[in-house]
Amino acid sequence: MKAVLDIERVMAAIKAVIPADKMPVALHEPSLVGNEWAYLKDCLDSTYVSYVGPYVDRFEGMLADFTGARKVVAVVNGTAALHMALILVGVQRNDEVLIPALTFVATANAVAYCGAVPHFVDSDERTLGLDPHKLRDYLKDITSKVAKPCVNRHTGRRIKAVIPMHTFGHPVDLDPLGEVCREYGVTMIEDAAESLGSYYKGRHTGNDGRVSILSFNGNKTLTTGGGGAIITNDEALGRLAKHLTTTAKKPHRWAYEHDDIGYNYRMPNLNAAVGCAQMERLPSFLASKRNLAETYRQAFQGIDGVAFFTEPIFARSNYWLNILLLDEACADQRDELLEKTNEVGIMTRPAWTLMHRLPMYRGCPAMELSVAERLSKRLINIPSSAFLGGENA
Repeated sequence: MKAVLDIERVMAAIKAVIPADKMPVALHEPSLVGNEWAYLKDCLDSTYVSYVGPYVDRFEGMLADFTGARKVVAVVNGTAALHMALILVGVQRNDEVLIPALTFVATANAVAYCGAVPHFVDSDERTLGLDPHKLRDYLKDITSKVAKPCVNRHTGRRIKAVIPMHTFGHPVDLDPLGEVCREYGVTMIEDAAESLGSYYKGRHTGNDGRVSILSFNGNKTLTTGGGGAIITNDEALGRLAKHLTTTAKKPHRWAYEHDDIGYNYRMPNLNAAVGCAQMERLPSFLASKRNLAETYRQAFQGIDGVAFFTEPIFARSNYWLNILLLDEACADQRDELLEKTNEVGIMTRPAWTLMHRLPMYRGCPAMELSVAERLSKRLINIPSSAFLGGENA
């Protein structure tokens, strides 16, 4: 007999978590009730509204203190941060960059901006992110680790970097991935766009990559309206990142001289002011989101055909977007659940379309992607705003 998901019971479980006065409810709303207005007014009064100003420096310092990274460079968005990270580690035209098929399109787009080729790899059911063990077996099959640099035998192209993305805030298993990178001479760039406040074995995400990135889009755990950051423990690389993202302008009181191809990627002071106010409240956001996740976990206990996804055993996740995973036997009911929840004002969404299925990336190299394919058919994001987890948010 075919398994059937009780959609009404699933909807009742979500409604039991969301206060009636919060309906309709978005997937993830920012909370802007701290010092955001005061700091923005201070910016306007000072006239420092562009990428020069004290709030940029302050925001970068607060992020460095929170993540433990030695150098942080605030930029206009996470995609710009990814683009710059790839440039910083030396990705060149026709290089291949290993990225998960299950990711937001910005990960692949940033690779394409460099003239490089996304090479899609499979996911780990424990984390939803890149599977380092499956990747090791795959690289053993398609490359020769004796040769440096690492070259794909089938295409003749150099495999320069790998970008693990911490999916919906859940950390990738980074230790074995680091071993693979060292074994094959591949540089790691962490896409921590979704994982501010997430920890892998006690260390904040973003500290394992040679360069890593964060995003502060309006729907992230912390927002600057639009914004991102490059983080690194290589201080020389961090200084270069700041230089290149500021149009590679040489310091001078009045002259405009540039010594490299630069990018106008620096975060404006206005956005950084919002970020400073948000950083003051980040611990409260994270506590509320963990409380919300636990409430969801309890609500879905005992409901057949669906499970609430919880953090990997080696991680402490920020639970940016909470996740339901339908049993494989119930996957064909996913769209019905999405339709019914959205009809009653509960915003839900499926996983992103897998990268290798997008028209501009269909011809790119890819390993066998069975786990990513299964996850994409079963995954649903449910409302995750911090205020749903407690009054302090």
